[in-house]
Amino acid sequence: MAARILPVVKLATKVTIAGGAVYVACDSGLLGNSEQGSKALEKAKEVIPPAIQEWMKYFGLEAQLPTMPKIEFSPVQAWNSGVRWTISNLSEAPTKAAEYTNQGLQYLKDLTK
Repeated sequence: MAARILPVVKLATKVTIAGGAVYVACDSGLLGNSEQGSKALEKAKEVIPPAIQEWMKYFGLEAQLPTMPKIEFSPVQAWNSGVRWTISNLSEAPTKAAEYTNQGLQYLKDLTK
């Protein structure tokens, strides 16, 4: 009987942990738009170092953690620049294809002379 219940308990535990992780990610705004993700990142930067210090004191560890590096990165701007680059290249694709085709034909004509 226990041999049949153990796999069900293991599966239920895994599904519960995965569901909880997805719930926390949605609730904190990680799965939202880029502005919500930026806010969640800033919130994590403020909350995580004090929590680590508290746990280190709780377990009796007195190691000094390095300071958090200052990152000047905006996901909103990075996303927009990537979208602009992609759209720009897609709009130039037909012209570039024609240029490369003409260059290839010219190369073949030069070879056959």
